[in-house]
Amino acid sequence: MPYIINENTIVLLPNGKNTKILEDNQEIYSNKSINNIIEYNCNLNGSTFEGRRKASSYLIGATYKPPIILDEIKELILIPTHSSQNANCVWFISKNILKYSIGNNNKVVVTLKNGKNINLNLGYSNFDKQVLRAIRLETSLRSRKHQK
Repeated sequence: MPYIINENTIVLLPNGKNTKILEDNQEIYSNKSINNIIEYNCNLNGSTFEGRRKASSYLIGATYKPPIILDEIKELILIPTHSSQNANCVWFISKNILKYSIGNNNKVVVTLKNGKNINLNLGYSNFDKQVLRAIRLETSLRSRKHQK
């Protein structure tokens, strides 16, 4: 059975064809791919990955690497670092990012809410754009709730 993403999940990291999952206080290794885990979790929440990708694109207008609403009630929004088809794509839970900054060679250092750092082989402006997309998606979801 694939891993169930929850409030304690911080980041999903590629580990070959498998996945390394960081939670608040532990590391979990899954023999499932990140895409398999995300698809399974989307299905648990009543949609497919593609359906959630299209919904996010519709709400914020981003067609490439949109954040994914995994669970609207628990406010679990996934932020990809690359295309989901890229084997190096890391997926962060947006609310579990404490801060991020420029590290060596203009790459990104992400500080997680549990105090650990993740060094990304990604430019700062690219990661910043992804985080801003997630914030726009979260804002869109909140404004919809207030309109009802």
